[in-house]
Amino acid sequence: MKPVTLKQIAEHLNISVTTVSKALKDYPDVSPKTKALVKELAKTLNYKPNAFAVNLRTKESKTIGLIIPVIVHHFFSSVIKGIISQAEKKGYLVIILQSNESYELEKKQIDLLMSHRVDGILISLANGTANFNHLNEVIAQDKPLVMFDKIAKIVKCSKVIIDDRKAAYIATQHLIDTGCKRIAHFRGALLPQNSIDRFLGYKKALLDNNMPYDPSLVYICECGDMSFEEGKKNAQQLLKDHNDVDGIFINTDLVAIGAMTEFNKQGVKMPDDIAIVGFSNWFMSSVISPTLTTIDQPGYLMGKTAFKQLYKEIKQRKNNKPVVFKDIVLDTDLVKRESTKTVS
Repeated sequence: MKPVTLKQIAEHLNISVTTVSKALKDYPDVSPKTKALVKELAKTLNYKPNAFAVNLRTKESKTIGLIIPVIVHHFFSSVIKGIISQAEKKGYLVIILQSNESYELEKKQIDLLMSHRVDGILISLANGTANFNHLNEVIAQDKPLVMFDKIAKIVKCSKVIIDDRKAAYIATQHLIDTGCKRIAHFRGALLPQNSIDRFLGYKKALLDNNMPYDPSLVYICECGDMSFEEGKKNAQQLLKDHNDVDGIFINTDLVAIGAMTEFNKQGVKMPDDIAIVGFSNWFMSSVISPTLTTIDQPGYLMGKTAFKQLYKEIKQRKNNKPVVFKDIVLDTDLVKRESTKTVS
C-alpha cells in the first residue's frame, strides 16, 4: 500500500491540506473538534509524516553520525547507550559506524556521513589516525563535530574527555602506596592521545616518587589497547624479561584480564607476587579472580555529555549564533579490589 498523504486526509474530511497540517501540529487557530477528527483519521489510516519532505523544509535530517573504534567493548557500549538515551529525547536517529581502528575506513565513514547530510558527527578516533584533514574538512563545511575519548588536540572542535594523565598517575601512585617497587606499564598504541597521556601519567608518578623510569618495563599493545590476547602475550614476555616486577599499570581492563589469565595459568599470585591496576572498570573486572583494581571511566556519562554538546552546537548554527568550542573533562575514580594490596 502507498503511504497515506495529507491530501487524502483532507479529501476525506472535506477540509484543506493546510488545515490538516496545522491540526496535526496542534496549531491554536484550528478548533479542538477539527484537531480530534484529523488525528483520529490519521491514526486509522496509519498516516506517517514524510521525513524527507520535513527535512527539506526544516533543513535538518534529524540524524547524527557516530564513529567509534569498536562496538563490542564495554566502554564504547556504555558510550553508545548514553548517546542514544539523549538522542531519542530530541528525536534524533543515530547512525553508528565502526572504524575497526583503521584510519582509511574512518575517512570513508566521514565521507559517507557527510553525503547523507547528517546534522552532526560524534567520533572517537581510530588508533591509526595521524592525519586529520578529513576532520578539518567537516569543520570547514560548518558541520558540528564533537570528539570524545580518543581525540586530537590540534583539531578545533569540542571534546569530551577524562584527564587520562591524572587518572594514570593515581593508578600508579596506588601501586606505589601499596609497596610496589618495580612497576611495569602495558600501554596502548603509540598514536592515540589517551594512550600517550596514560603513559605520561605513569612515568610522572614514578619520577615524583624518586623511582627510576625504565623503558624496558613499558610494553606496547601492537594489536590495539583492547586485546585480551595482547595482555596474555605481554604477561608471558614480562615474566621472561623481568623477575623483579611487582606491579603493573595496564592501559585497559581487557588487556589486564588477559594478563591476569596468564599469571593465573603460570602460578603467579596476585597481588602478592604482582599487583595490577587496570583502566575502564568493565563488568568482567569485578568477577575475575582476583577481582581487578581499576580506574572507573564514565562511558555512559561521556556519551550523554557528547550528544548534549553536539545538539547545542547544531542549534547554535541553526539559529545563527556563535559556536564556542568546549573541552569538557569528566571525573574518574579509583576502584580498589583484590588485585592490589591494601595501603599499609
